Amino acid sequence: MNTLSLILVSTLLISLGALVGVFTLALKEKLLEKILLNLVSISAGALMGGAFFHLLPEALESLSADLSFSLTLLSFILFFLIEKIFHWRHCHKGHCEAHTFGLMNLFGDSLHNFLDGLIIAAAFGAGKSLGIATTLAIALHEIPQEIGDFGVLLYSGWEKKKALLANFLVALTVVLGGVLGFYLATISAVFIPYLMPVAAGGFLYIASSDLLPEIRKETNFKKSLSSFLLFLLGIAMMYGLKLAVL
Repeated sequence: MNTLSLILVSTLLISLGALVGVFTLALKEKLLEKILLNLVSISAGALMGGAFFHLLPEALESLSADLSFSLTLLSFILFFLIEKIFHWRHCHKGHCEAHTFGLMNLFGDSLHNFLDGLIIAAAFGAGKSLGIATTLAIALHEIPQEIGDFGVLLYSGWEKKKALLANFLVALTVVLGGVLGFYLATISAVFIPYLMPVAAGGFLYIASSDLLPEIRKETNFKKSLSSFLLFLLGIAMMYGLKLAVL
């Protein structure tokens, strides 16, 4: 399978993750919360492991350490800025229109998915194993994210069928990002190494600012221990994948 085919298959599979919203309708709220916490824990570990075991080592093979870590930090700051721009209008009852909030969420999610597509394309451009590791890390993050986005649309007053369709169409932007990233990498091979630390910064930001705080909210000791072990499992998965391709 050539690089473009791998990118298309990977991004399409991630897009299908948006359909997870359908299954949430049949789950009880308490069970859903338990599943989400487990997914968030594994996702946080996978993103951290993907950054430290795959993306940064790949960047260091082509770029200097100073440049690689500087780009990682700048990427971290950029993701923080993007989140501030697209989430500063968080809706509170009585202060804004819920429908507008839903549209803002879709727009922000579209940008996020597009960037994911670019990262996946760059990863596959650098090597099949790196592409698979990056896709797995992003996919594990997308499942809880898409469930949350689906819930936001329902809260915003959308009908279930329309919310699911909108969520899926927005998820397809990851495919667009993947295709564009492939042709950009084809035009210039220099493009790929610089995206590795950028992706690492994004992975670290999402894990540290969005996912780990959710895990820390759990006060039950057994659940906290379970979440921590699943977090370690996510890291171990990325490390194991690295060893498997050595």
